[in-house]
Amino acid sequence: MSIEVIRPGLLSTVQDEGRTGYRRYGIHPGGVLDTFAARAANMLVGNSRHAAVLEMTMTGPELRFQESQLVSLCGADLTATVDHLPVPLWRPVLVRAGSVLKFGPCRHGLRGYLAIAGGIAVPEVMGSRSTDLKTGLGGVEGRALHVGDLLSIGEPSGEAQGWMQRMEQQVKQSERDHRILAPAWLLSERERPDYYGQPVIRVMESKDSSLFSETSLGQFYAEKYVISPQSDRMGYRLQGSRLELDQPLDRLSEAVTYGTVQVPPDGQPIILMADHQTIGGYPVIAQVARVDMPILAQARPGTQISFKKITHDQAEQLYMEQEINMQFMDKLIRRRMAGMGGA
Repeated sequence: MSIEVIRPGLLSTVQDEGRTGYRRYGIHPGGVLDTFAARAANMLVGNSRHAAVLEMTMTGPELRFQESQLVSLCGADLTATVDHLPVPLWRPVLVRAGSVLKFGPCRHGLRGYLAIAGGIAVPEVMGSRSTDLKTGLGGVEGRALHVGDLLSIGEPSGEAQGWMQRMEQQVKQSERDHRILAPAWLLSERERPDYYGQPVIRVMESKDSSLFSETSLGQFYAEKYVISPQSDRMGYRLQGSRLELDQPLDRLSEAVTYGTVQVPPDGQPIILMADHQTIGGYPVIAQVARVDMPILAQARPGTQISFKKITHDQAEQLYMEQEINMQFMDKLIRRRMAGMGGA
């Protein structure tokens, strides 16, 4: 089973949850930026959380389905259509053989995720199918999609095959020529992050926080920062009040991670994203709580964000609550699909 790339979109790459265990060699984990949307998309088509998805930035690709596929779209609203019919977000959708999936203007968010039952079957490199654009590892030859690429699809789970069969039966029983079919339910807004509000990003203080002037610390939490156009999968550069140290700092590089907020000499913070370097020498003013990284992933350049200080214990509690909710959501999706009625 395969899908043909007619147009590649602005930046469409194969991603999964990333490659782990190689930081000591200078290889970052990478992977999807919006971990919530990608994981939810995989749930909706019966995949494991580790299945490879397509991450699409701002403008999606145009894809021709050579066989019928069960798919889902989560994250940004890229105005998807199949054969000119709108495709709903946050639902499992049956796309029939020969249909073409297109994307239009980005209404909300920045990154959309396309999951396909069985996952995108590119070779694993160091335990991951994620594309690392800087090193050329993983994905489709280590690059973004090109015109003419064929994406191989893995074997759908037995559960997904059952869902597809029931949906196909509904098409046959209908007098209409369905090109897509989706259940009438979806994940409600309370079941997913608040992508579309004014982002308030929760952070924990770092061991370097005390090195900054009292005025700078106050500005960091009281004022808004704008995401710069010079932002990418490696890091979000922010524009706002200049942050300054009490005294110059000369230090060796040390480990950094996803969500680390560094402050270079120009005083403008940088939030490290999925393709971040593994070490850095800039002072670290804060660390973003893991649960808020998906919200950052959907924030476009020009978006104003603010920071709210929480404790490490609070961040851990938030993460545990999100994980419990994700596991509950996975069971809920399967229960809904098992009792799926008409489309």
